[in-house]
Amino acid sequence: MNYQSKSIRTFIGAKDFHESREFYRDIGFEEIEVGNTMCLFKVNEHLGFYLQDYYVKDWIDNSMVFLEVDDVEKCEAEIKGKQLPEKYEHVRLTDIKVYDWGREFFMHDPSGVLWHFGEFKK
Repeated sequence: MNYQSKSIRTFIGAKDFHESREFYRDIGFEEIEVGNTMCLFKVNEHLGFYLQDYYVKDWIDNSMVFLEVDDVEKCEAEIKGKQLPEKYEHVRLTDIKVYDWGREFFMHDPSGVLWHFGEFKK
């Protein structure tokens, strides 16, 4: 590449756009409305994703996002402390799993998008 990249962002869909927007705000993402059918959710200046008011079951059921964190235990405690599965019917969380490359836990959002929150071995 002969240019400097600034960020990379994925697009994910939502079965219920308003519910998913609320869910991602509850997690702590910063929401920026891009239009009537799309929002940017940011972790920081360079990390984020686009949420669309668009749903295709096969696409959503095969969508995964990996968010690398510096402390997976702290991340898990914070997210589990928000009691998201009690507030959102289809949200599911796992416990931390240990692999030879590091550790991670999983979360399904209200539409079924699978999130990986992981910490690589140092």
